[in-house]
Amino acid sequence: LDQHHTDLILKLHSAVTRIQVQRPGFNYTFAHICILNNDKTCIVDDIVHVLEELKAARSSNRTNFAITYPITHLKDGREVYNGHQLGGVTVHSKDRVKSAEAIQLTYYLQAINSLNDMVAEKWESIFCDTVELFQKSNRKVKMYPFTSSSLKEDFQKTSRVSERYLITSLVLVVTLAILCCSMQDCVRSKPWLGLLGLLTVTLATLTAAGIINLTGGKYNSTFLGIPFVMLGHGLYGTFEMLSSWRKTREDQHVKERTAAVFADSMLSFSLTTAMYLVTFGIGASPFTNIEAARIFCCNSCIAIFFNYLYVLSFYGSSLVFTGYIENNYQHSIFCRKVPKPEVLQEKPAWYRFLLTAKFSEDTADSEETNTYESHLLVWFLKRYYCDWITNTYVKPFVVLFYLVYISFALMGYLQVSEGSDLSNIVATATRTIEYTTAQQKYFSNYSPVIGFYIYESIEYWNTSVQEDVLEYTKGFVRISWFESYLNYLRKLNISTGLPKKNFTDMLRNSFLKAPQFAHFSEDIIFSKKYNNEVDVVASRMFLVAKTMETKREELYDLLETLRKLSLTSKVKFIVFNPSFVYMDRYASSVGAPLQNSCISALFLLFFSAFLVADSLINVWLTLTVASVEFGVIGFMTLWKVELDCISVLCLIYGINYTIDNCAPLLSTFVLGKEFTRTKWVKNALEVHGVAILQSYLCYIVGLIPLAAVPSNLTRTLFRCLFLIALVTFFHCFAILPVILTFLPPSKKKRKEKKNPENREEIECVEMVDMDSTRVVDQITTV
Repeated sequence: LDQHHTDLILKLHSAVTRIQVQRPGFNYTFAHICILNNDKTCIVDDIVHVLEELKAARSSNRTNFAITYPITHLKDGREVYNGHQLGGVTVHSKDRVKSAEAIQLTYYLQAINSLNDMVAEKWESIFCDTVELFQKSNRKVKMYPFTSSSLKEDFQKTSRVSERYLITSLVLVVTLAILCCSMQDCVRSKPWLGLLGLLTVTLATLTAAGIINLTGGKYNSTFLGIPFVMLGHGLYGTFEMLSSWRKTREDQHVKERTAAVFADSMLSFSLTTAMYLVTFGIGASPFTNIEAARIFCCNSCIAIFFNYLYVLSFYGSSLVFTGYIENNYQHSIFCRKVPKPEVLQEKPAWYRFLLTAKFSEDTADSEETNTYESHLLVWFLKRYYCDWITNTYVKPFVVLFYLVYISFALMGYLQVSEGSDLSNIVATATRTIEYTTAQQKYFSNYSPVIGFYIYESIEYWNTSVQEDVLEYTKGFVRISWFESYLNYLRKLNISTGLPKKNFTDMLRNSFLKAPQFAHFSEDIIFSKKYNNEVDVVASRMFLVAKTMETKREELYDLLETLRKLSLTSKVKFIVFNPSFVYMDRYASSVGAPLQNSCISALFLLFFSAFLVADSLINVWLTLTVASVEFGVIGFMTLWKVELDCISVLCLIYGINYTIDNCAPLLSTFVLGKEFTRTKWVKNALEVHGVAILQSYLCYIVGLIPLAAVPSNLTRTLFRCLFLIALVTFFHCFAILPVILTFLPPSKKKRKEKKNPENREEIECVEMVDMDSTRVVDQITTV
């Protein structure tokens, strides 16, 4: 507040008020689009008047002018509140300001018609440029411009800064998907199916985006999460089909092999798809009161539905096509007929390497080796991992590791914090981040100014009306830091016929006497009727409370209380402050999605109870989902991720992702009969482990580029989705395989009792035709 900085701020204020917006035939300035006082002058912050008086006092060598905090008295006798305009204040005795680290200036523009809105929008853009230009010539002072459109622009900026990272992610996923489906055997290798599986997911996502656009839907940056929702669900479904194909017999016809694949894999894929549709369908319903979340869920629903159709049709037909190529011993990439081994011996080494294949004639009749076991992941799981994870000496360490996992998850779970920070949803290097950081640093001693707007013509001097006006202010009593206000309110003795000014003065005094309040002000808009009568058209009151910025939950409680009162009060009023927008986001983004997820979870449990063959599948699935979600929330907190809109949507998706990967394992284990638990754990891993591992690797590789995006939204998205994938993978390949070996259901070997009286007699008749082809016709008699 020295002379240099005072002059600098007033110079900046003068530059802002001189901004011109050029339109055909007229140049608009701040004076043309500002909000006017009763004396038809522009409303400017009171701190500007304070600085002007401070400058005038210095120029006239007056030393009696002093700035007090948070209320200053001007020379015209007015009391002005500067608690939200001066920041980082150091005071002498009696609230006299010694110094301040920050000043906040606000300029209010009208929004009357479309032309005014267009001019105001252009003015805001020039305003930011003016401040930034002023900053370049005055580098010792930091300036942070922020306008009504800054949040929207910075929120959408996430999409622009993410483009090249998403392209990198796509390239990595394509590469790994092709490698995961490849083998050294050039006939049985399926690189095209890896690429076509990713193309299936992409087509479904683009179809959903096209439908949303054609129906007038709005794009927002939360859509960046939809490709990863589709990647986790869609790729696993295609890899599961490919894994089922490997289990079929090669001597079967392609139609029979395809039928076996659909019978084996599509039932579980259909159930998990239905689960996604129910979960996101509830999120897209009117139960969700956030438009961005509702559009996100709607888009996800459409994408998942079309992904299911494309897997049945497009990917299924692609599988059939590659099946015919395999049966004809054609190269999996070039579709060229692979020569026999004796022909390959005459070719160069590189040629033999590219066309290596195993022919069925080369396998002896006694051998039953599956030709697909040469696949790296199949070979690794079957030969090494399954035996290692079920080893008696490994199990105690896995259980110990799980206890450590639960301990750290609990530690994080106890520190969960709800995120209402605006910077969590925008790109990093933006005006919003800089402005909100500075505001929280310097202006957190007092809450934002809360406005109460009464927008109807009422008779304030009427006793009954006064009681109605004061009735809704009693709602403050319900919040802990407003308790003492009631005592002051009860002392009011407003009698019939009290002049309007006396009424507002008494209301003002009742607020200011309460120690929780820093400032109260009011405006009353009058309009003249016929015969010189005066009527009150509208009125507003402003309140500021101390140390409110650090108590967001209490501010949210205040908002909800006042909102309910506005619906039930006889007097029509609204309450508003820009911070309430973020409070709404905080309250709705956490409460509504969690409520929707609970509804969908109950529905799914009820729905699946009639579909699963064994109730233990539901029990194990519920416990697994609970363990995964508990761990994700705990480690998410330890990784500095708050519970906000993005993280809650990721947690809802995490339920589906966990069921997607764990349900096939649990179903195979629970439904298995005979042998031992260990044997069925190995069998479940051999059957479904490769598909889980392939989809997990592609998913993680696709997520990694998101960590480098300069945006808090994508950073939150990356951390949540990475934890969901990692914890689910840990449960699929470590926790469940170990725990299931010593917990129910039990596996009792059932030996068939052979009764000599009831035995099977098999008569084989061998017939040899003219071509010496051996045909065996078995006639069975019991």
